[in-house]
Amino acid sequence: MLKLGNIGNLVTYDSKRGRMISSENIELIINDGKIIEMGTKLGDADYFFDCKNKLVTPGFVDSHTHPVFLNHREDEFHLRISGASYEEISKNGGGILNSVESVKNASEALLVSKVKLRMDEFFRHGTTTVECKSGYGLDTSTELKSLKVIDEVNNIHEIDIVPTFMGAHDFPQEYKNNRNDYIDLICDEMIPKVAKQGVAKFNDVFCENGYFNIEQTKKILIKGREHGLEPRLHADEFSDSGAAYLAGELKVVSADHLMEISKSGIDSLAENGVIATLLPGTTFFLGKHKYAPYKRLKEAGLSVAIATDYNPGSCNIQSMPFIITLACIYFQMDIMDAIKSSTYTAAKSLMLEEKIGSIEIGKNADIIIWNLSRIEEIPYFINDQQICSVFKNGKPVFTS
Repeated sequence: MLKLGNIGNLVTYDSKRGRMISSENIELIINDGKIIEMGTKLGDADYFFDCKNKLVTPGFVDSHTHPVFLNHREDEFHLRISGASYEEISKNGGGILNSVESVKNASEALLVSKVKLRMDEFFRHGTTTVECKSGYGLDTSTELKSLKVIDEVNNIHEIDIVPTFMGAHDFPQEYKNNRNDYIDLICDEMIPKVAKQGVAKFNDVFCENGYFNIEQTKKILIKGREHGLEPRLHADEFSDSGAAYLAGELKVVSADHLMEISKSGIDSLAENGVIATLLPGTTFFLGKHKYAPYKRLKEAGLSVAIATDYNPGSCNIQSMPFIITLACIYFQMDIMDAIKSSTYTAAKSLMLEEKIGSIEIGKNADIIIWNLSRIEEIPYFINDQQICSVFKNGKPVFTS
């Protein structure tokens, strides 16, 4: 057993009270990776970790990432700052398709080594659970290979990975003029084989003008659900395509991005209990100025998560503390709400809120000890690494 003592301030969501709480001078007892006691003046344990009167929070849950790629795309960053848009770069063979060929040609072992290093970096920034999408294969064998890579890393790395199939990330070049044939390939071949492989938990689609339309998206998500894959959706990122409205109609688990969501889209999500996952890092990294309408979503009663959208092209950000800073500045999100959105609500968007996302008895001991005293300091210290230690299932996995 392990005891975490001298906690100056513990901030977490309390599922019994249904709100965020802040507690001083709390101690934790951890056994077999789970929190078994919380309180003051607890008994002794086999080992003691001194938190030195610092701030303690749950480990972050990053519920939207694309980490299975070979190389970064810094050349596209240079094109954007020279005036090219994401859409223009994509039309000229960049964007998602830029990563596809290298992933197809890469060995499984090479991809595993790359993804494993990226998981190390997530730990450094306090992320203890991460959703990982495929989507840089766009053919059956490479999508299955990508999911196998995710599964292998999940087995050898201490971080928890939640796999998502995203064969509907873009249309391969050879299907640009016969897109419905690619939809048939996804529905008739990819999804059944992904389901048989047994790795992916979710099925995601990039529903956007120029990518997958409403009819195509609906067909893919329904087919995935028939094969046991829970639906998620990239929705209304660059335009109001009606994707958010569809997300509500289909009762997907999470609708993500939402920078261009309409009132009818907001109402549809709210009426059907869909979680809104907002990705301010993408807006920031692309140099755009229109962020998702957080306040309107909150006023409509939606549960809101925030995540990095880590990927090689449109958001090379792995730091959840930085995402919190962006959410506080550009959404004017309260810091308590930002912590909840990046822990408990993010876990809920992965259907894991009973196990992770808060510091409570019976849950996994995924914990961050900060070199800070108050949560208000998290978004304030932008340039500094303010994490002292990260515990995953009660074991130290990072120490600064």
